Amino acid sequence: MTQKNNDPRKANRQLLGLALGALGVVYGDIGTSPLYALREAFHSEHAVPVNHDNILGLLSLVFWALIVIISIKYLLFVMRADNRGEGGILALMALVPPKLRDVQGGRWALLAMGLFGAALLYGDGMITPAISVLSAVEGLHVATPFFDPYVVPITLAILVILFLFQRKGTAGIGAVFGPVMLLWFTTLAVLGLVWSLRQPEVFSAVNPAYAVKFFLHNRWAGFLTLGAVTLVVTGGEALYADMGHFGRRPIQLAWFTMVLPCLLLNYFGQGALLLREPQAAENPFFHMVGDNPWALYPLVGLATMATVIASQAVISGAFSLTRQAVQLGYMPRVAIIHTSEEEIGQIYIPSINWLLMISTIGLVIGFQKSTNLAAAYGVAVTATMAVTTLLAEVVARRLWGWSPLIVVPGAILFLAADLSLFGANIIKIADGGWFPLAVGLVVYTLLSTWKKGRAILSERLKKGALPFSEFIGTVTPTSLPRVPGTAVFMSRDPESTPTALLHNLKHNKVLHEKVVLLTVMTEEFPYVEEEDRVRVEDLGKGFFRVIARYGFLQNPGVSEVIDLIKTKGLDLNVMNTTFFLSRETLIPSKQPGMALWREKLFAVMSRNAQRPTDFFRIPPNRVVELGMQVRL
Repeated sequence: MTQKNNDPRKANRQLLGLALGALGVVYGDIGTSPLYALREAFHSEHAVPVNHDNILGLLSLVFWALIVIISIKYLLFVMRADNRGEGGILALMALVPPKLRDVQGGRWALLAMGLFGAALLYGDGMITPAISVLSAVEGLHVATPFFDPYVVPITLAILVILFLFQRKGTAGIGAVFGPVMLLWFTTLAVLGLVWSLRQPEVFSAVNPAYAVKFFLHNRWAGFLTLGAVTLVVTGGEALYADMGHFGRRPIQLAWFTMVLPCLLLNYFGQGALLLREPQAAENPFFHMVGDNPWALYPLVGLATMATVIASQAVISGAFSLTRQAVQLGYMPRVAIIHTSEEEIGQIYIPSINWLLMISTIGLVIGFQKSTNLAAAYGVAVTATMAVTTLLAEVVARRLWGWSPLIVVPGAILFLAADLSLFGANIIKIADGGWFPLAVGLVVYTLLSTWKKGRAILSERLKKGALPFSEFIGTVTPTSLPRVPGTAVFMSRDPESTPTALLHNLKHNKVLHEKVVLLTVMTEEFPYVEEEDRVRVEDLGKGFFRVIARYGFLQNPGVSEVIDLIKTKGLDLNVMNTTFFLSRETLIPSKQPGMALWREKLFAVMSRNAQRPTDFFRIPPNRVVELGMQVRL
């Protein structure tokens, strides 16, 4: 750290390297929006006429959307709400002060908003690869209609390869993400600048009066056009979610020095093209190079690479979101595979990968064209943006103590933008907007059911639990025979006697010489330092209480815990240690708690969760599981 501070040149090189990496991961989604955003405004079911005033009006909307929503809201405001360096909607939800979450009404509303916003991101993870890759491959139509029958098969082939590659990890191709996206943004800027200089009038669109005039002239049709403007700001949530990988400064540097100027130049360039050639509205991005094969085919290839990178970022984001949800108790345990020994963020979750692949392939086959997917895309993005705004405003007011004179006007401005975009998209439910809402509703039901079910299960177990202070009082040198070795009993509640311990005594009527009560807790912040991760307490009579604390971005491992226990003075030999786990069989009932159908759903989710042995990485030949039945 000292060397970094004393060597500004090295620090600057590191900052530039992180900014280049951010180009490849953070900005893939928003960086590929020029492929389809303006096309949807002028060549779709809800298109407006391609004329001078509409072109400048739409460019004005695009400009101010990027400034207000991305530059001000996300880059300057929301990214201040970092959970110890980490971002994302679940990390933001964990920042809401506990005192506020303890209020029943506020707790329900905030948790519901956060969970539904997170649920919608899975819909985004399904739609982004479909619309991005499909729109890139559709560029072949500009050269010749010969490729039209092959657009969908080519798209499907690219997507299948992309998802099959996930299990190998992204570390290998990650090194080329930044340079490829640097070339992509440079290409956007060059194409845009060439056309803008031919029609410099487009730069006058920075005047918001053109946007106002656009709405006054087009009225309802103008409002519906906001659905196309939404496509300009897709990927805004990724800026926040990926903050932990690169840090706030590199992401901001990449945006203000490279991404924003290049995007604006390209959008203005497309506007200049449409002023001269209105018929190019069918696909203005690829028409910027005309139908010359020597320029068009390389551009299609580069666009395809950029959309694959954008898709990769969204898929990796779905993996990270799932891990956060599991660690925070919103989702059952799932198999999480680390694909890199150096990078903790490099993970692969098979179940999520196959779910995304099947859904994405189904979307491409079902919708056939990227323009048909635009409505579905907008609903997921804008709903999540609105939820992020609400949660960030709560954090600013209650955690940071900002004045209402600052928070309220900011909330009104940002929500007005978010809800306007959401309103323009929600009208298109029949055109595809139903899909992300359906996905969001299903995932929200699963997340909320699991969280509520776990709370009910803990309550049921706690009612019948024996306080450990009472249990240890009954243990005397002559009360129970002690056998050599160590027994580790996993326990949710460190103050209660583990159920597995009581069952073991009931059936085997012995105690080990050394008994460890192990509780693994997940904190509402991303990382717990190694020196703070384990606490050991000697309870006397050969009993020890161990509490292992992990952040929501860390994967707990029992072997690691044992190594840390040794540094605290408690020497354990794994070969002489037996791990006792309690496995509950859940029986739905009509007791107060959840609806019966949700209890049945929770029981099914529990049965299909990853086994604790695998999740906590316990040596399987050292485990004894003791079953019990619990009525929900």
